[in-house]
Amino acid sequence: MIADKHQEMIMKKYIFKIFTALAVITWTACDQERLEPVTSVADGGGTLTSYMAYTVDSIQGQRSNVYGRIVFWEDNPGKTLIQVSLYNTIENVVHPAMIVEGTTGQGGAVLTELAHISGSTGELSEHKFYVINDLDYYDLLPDLNAHINIYMSQTDNTIIATGNLGLNAEPVEQN
Repeated sequence: MIADKHQEMIMKKYIFKIFTALAVITWTACDQERLEPVTSVADGGGTLTSYMAYTVDSIQGQRSNVYGRIVFWEDNPGKTLIQVSLYNTIENVVHPAMIVEGTTGQGGAVLTELAHISGSTGELSEHKFYVINDLDYYDLLPDLNAHINIYMSQTDNTIIATGNLGLNAEPVEQN
């Protein structure tokens, strides 16, 4: 009886080794060609060429010297992508950014509340661009009576940087 159990254990080990060997042979014998990702796009696809850039200046006398640019891009379907890049932002602080009606220094209604600016990177926190789906927005931008305000933090509404947009300023660069 003990001899039968011993032979049964030996058989189980041999069967396990045979299945393992077959699995390894099958896995290594398969033709596993590594395919490179296709990163090309159709002509003009994914290319942003139309843009208008405006200056964002620091507010004199504030606790920081935050400055930079806001760039409005038009993508191929006609959506407007907004990119904000700032210097001297405060590490680990989130700076709210809003497009406000009127010129800098004037109070006005909030037209667009942008995603927050990361103080660690000086760029929009969640995505590289804030997307406006209105297909007319980019074309109407030169006539927009607005400015951008950058605020100290989510709890401190002190404006630390601002810049006129559209009707109130000439773009510093455009294409």
